[in-house]
Amino acid sequence: MRKRILFLEDEPVIQEVLAEYMKMQDYEVFLVSDGEKAIEALEKSVFDMAVLDIMVPKISGLEVLSFIRKRFPDMAVIMLTALGDEQTQVQAFNEYADDYVVKPVSPIILLKRMETIFRRVRPLETVQKGLWIDREGYQAYFNGTALELTLSEFLLLETLYEEPRRVFAREQLILRIFNEDYIGNDRIIDAHVKNLRKKLPGNFIKTVIGVGYQFRQEG
Repeated sequence: MRKRILFLEDEPVIQEVLAEYMKMQDYEVFLVSDGEKAIEALEKSVFDMAVLDIMVPKISGLEVLSFIRKRFPDMAVIMLTALGDEQTQVQAFNEYADDYVVKPVSPIILLKRMETIFRRVRPLETVQKGLWIDREGYQAYFNGTALELTLSEFLLLETLYEEPRRVFAREQLILRIFNEDYIGNDRIIDAHVKNLRKKLPGNFIKTVIGVGYQFRQEG
């Protein structure tokens, strides 16, 4: 399987040249030019490595690195930057960057560093398989791809996911999702389940007739 690279670089010439060399090595390269787009890409797709320039618009490469380490601790990361000062390098390694390359850099040397890291970093394909829940980030993933859920849908899925052997009545689910603030028909849960089923890549929610809903282990 081709390695997927997230490449954050805002200088067009450097981006184009280094990306072409990566593609020549049969890497699948996803290009972004600012930190916000990098984080958006990370929330939607799985990458084997991120190559991050530090001085980029909106959100710095170091902040993207910090995000990766919190959400995807096994992902390989190389910091690529014109900042050669010791303090910045220490900050990057404190966030567990795998390597730090000061520009200008030879494309061949960068590829060799990438190759070396891939030889010793655990492949990302071994993690993030199936459905999993990031409780702190209020995000659900399937095979590493973020699911586009509303907050209510996420809380409903999380409740069922955490107690897969339990069958929840609609009233119980309302209390979990809305606390005691909701006033209305308990069939609102049916609507959320219907929407969830459309968004989930498998049949993860079982209807227990006359009772409510239960998480299905195998989708």
